Amino acid sequence: MVNAVCKEIKLRKTEITGTVETIYLGGGTPSLLDRDELNLIFDRLYSAFKISDNPEITLEANPDDLTAKKIEILKSSPVNRLSIGIQSFFDEDLKFMNRAHDTKHAVNSVKSAQNAGFENITIDLIYGGQTTTDEMWQKNLETALELNVPHISSYALTIEPKTLLYHQIKTKKIPDTDEAKQQRQFMMLTDTLTDNGFLHYEISNFGKPGFLSKHNSSYWKGIPYLGLGPSAHSYDGKNRSWNIANNTIYLNHINKGKLPIEIEELTAENRFNEMVMIRLRMMEGLSIDEVSENFPKHFSDDLIREIKPHLENGTVTFEDGRIRITKKGLFLSDGIASSLFRLKD
Repeated sequence: MVNAVCKEIKLRKTEITGTVETIYLGGGTPSLLDRDELNLIFDRLYSAFKISDNPEITLEANPDDLTAKKIEILKSSPVNRLSIGIQSFFDEDLKFMNRAHDTKHAVNSVKSAQNAGFENITIDLIYGGQTTTDEMWQKNLETALELNVPHISSYALTIEPKTLLYHQIKTKKIPDTDEAKQQRQFMMLTDTLTDNGFLHYEISNFGKPGFLSKHNSSYWKGIPYLGLGPSAHSYDGKNRSWNIANNTIYLNHINKGKLPIEIEELTAENRFNEMVMIRLRMMEGLSIDEVSENFPKHFSDDLIREIKPHLENGTVTFEDGRIRITKKGLFLSDGIASSLFRLKD
């Protein structure tokens, strides 16, 4: 698989002409890669593309993978940011979510990375689960603050179809998620982190000044990106494409010098709807000028008319040419955004 990804890098080296500012190794468990595999991938990336002198290079890792040896390998690589999938600092939550690590792994993975010299660390936390009381959630946040991590991504527990949790809820072995609790814990999250110096720059993301995710911010701002490997998505500013998910088919295509890519040509309505959804998730909001520059005039005119009910109920503001979700509307942001979507003209 590593060799195939390296071949894909070579096949697609002409797709990026500018400077690469961020690299993100995720979508699986890249922390399983050994020293030689990591070095091979970075050698190919640096050979194929012009990489910034000071890029943000993130690697996703499970807490139980971050052994002392693994951290030493990562520290000697170009990786300079770790994204650790903590989810919770309570064993009962972790067992409920079928995570392989425990509380001890969760805490030690952060401390060990920090002791090795990693300063730029983000952790994931999940709220609103059946096992997570308000008291436990507050303690999760306090533990994260005590560990002094500079970035936190936090999401409500969602139940995906065809999973064990989905089956248990359908068969009434466990209760469904409680939306009122999720909303309550979301407000605890925003209040606690902003009171402790975090910038709430995207609905699910909080960072100390200087530690906001450059890579994810690029997605949210609609900047083109290139995805490599099975299932990886790319965006060139107009169209979206993705590699086939099946590993065997991916390998067969790459080894024949072919790209296993499917392409979706985005309509103006598709691009507008994505802009609305993504920009409204960001605290800087959606610029009417940006809408006007990228779409026909009636798109912005209609948008200004459609936001009036949300202005009246206090879930959005419209100031300085920007539409922003208010604190009252944050937990409802997806519904607000979808109400502003355009159907095909």
